[in-house]
This record gives sequence, structure tokens and C-alpha cells, in this order.
Amino acid sequence: MSTTVPTGLAEETEIAAYADFVTGAPADIRRTLGIGAERIGSVRALAVREDPSRFFNRAGGFGPAAPVTADVVEQVCGFYRGQGVPAGSFAIAPPLLPPDWAPTARKWNLAEGGRLVKLGCEVRTALAAADGVTALDPGLRVGLVGRHQAHEWATVMMTTFGFTAPAMIDMAAACVGRPDWRQYAVWEGERIVAVGSVFVNGDCADMFGGATLPQWRGRGAQSALLTARVRAARDAGCRWLVAETGAEGPGDRNTSLHNMLRAGFESLYERVTWVWHE
Repeated sequence: MSTTVPTGLAEETEIAAYADFVTGAPADIRRTLGIGAERIGSVRALAVREDPSRFFNRAGGFGPAAPVTADVVEQVCGFYRGQGVPAGSFAIAPPLLPPDWAPTARKWNLAEGGRLVKLGCEVRTALAAADGVTALDPGLRVGLVGRHQAHEWATVMMTTFGFTAPAMIDMAAACVGRPDWRQYAVWEGERIVAVGSVFVNGDCADMFGGATLPQWRGRGAQSALLTARVRAARDAGCRWLVAETGAEGPGDRNTSLHNMLRAGFESLYERVTWVWHE
């Protein structure tokens, strides 16, 4: 029996989390932000027209059941044009890129963007790793977020990643308490200082949106949040865990990457983000 997360499942779980996070917002927020979504077979494409970062303009879910073809690429680019966004990305695992990818990328004006590390492991492997909660600094505590704490939780997550528009924060807050999600936070006193979510997609769970306010970094918050979310995935009956974070370049050190490696995750592959521009 394989102990490595299947590539197709890892990719599908990631885009399923983003799709639910974005499209599950109330109708008024979707209108304000210009949120759109389309399914092309098993591939999902998303767009948030009023987000200047273009971060949420993405297509993913490519796998054995959803191969990368010129027709699918054309349809995704057409979706981005139809949504009125000037840029959007494709998340395609390296083993899934077809032999003719280079001419396809040139034809549709796709350029290499940033690189991410895709991580994964079995839940039981992460449960056997170091207990991050025990390393949390005194005075800090980790726990589940309630609906009444949704806005504070969302503000910490979104502003830490640079999303400061009120509607973007409202979009994030709307996912608290939604089916298939569990949101966690670390508090100092009554203040939320770090956050993280887990999204359950059948047998696989995605570690989503881990963020810590700058002055509270280095105190064990993200390790504690990883442990809490692994336990939530176990309780939900998941076998697999996946996550993604920025790849390290020469001289770089990504603390999130090393936190996850200590928590039992392994690097599955590095993935180029292919960016389309109008």
C-alpha cells in the first residue's frame, strides 16, 4: 500500500479548499469582489476581480482524471478573460505536464511564476511526530475558533498575507463554522495572535492559511496549530494531509516549510506557478 499522497488527490484537495473558501462567501460579498468560478471537467478555475493581488485567480485540480490538454488551457484562459481579470495562474504538478507543454505555454502566453513546495503525509505519520502543543510558549493557548470570533480570526489571517480590503476579510470570516472546515487560533490573553485552518476533502485534508502576527513569531504558535489541525483531520476520518508553501531559493529559509517537515510532512514535489497575462 502506498504511503505517498496520490498526486491527483493532493492537487484536487488544494483547489477544492480554495474554491470553497472563495465561492462559499455570501452573495453580497461575491458581488462586491466580483467572484467567479467554473468547472472544466475535474479542473476548477476561480477569479476574484476586485483583488489586485490576483492571488485567488487560479486553476487547479489537474490529475489522471483531468489531464492537461490544450483545450482545457484554452477554456481556463477564456474564463479569466470573461471574468475581466488581467492575470490568472495554473497549478500543475510537474509529473502532470505533457510533453508538448512548452509550445502550449507559449501559445497561451503562460510564463513561469513563483515556485511552491507541495507537502503531504499520512495522518498517522504526523500524529507520531513531535507534539507542537507542548512546545507552545507559556501564556499562549491554542483552540478552536467560534463564529463570534470569526472577524478577528479572519483579520489576523488576511492582513498577515497582505489582504486588507474589508470585503476580503469578510470573505474569509464567512468560512468559519462552514461544513468541512475547522479554524484554529492561538491566543495571548483574549487576543488572537496566530491562525490556521484545515479543510476536509474526503480522505484528504488541506492545511490552509497558517499565519502569525510578526511580534508573536518564534514562540511555537504554528507548530501548535499544525498539531491541532492534524488531530482534527484524524477525527474527521482522513488518511492523508497536504499543504503547500514557498520553495526556498539560495540563501532562503522558509520557517513554515521547516515547521511542516518537523511535523511529519514530506516534500512531494516543487511546483511552478504558470501565470497567464492578458
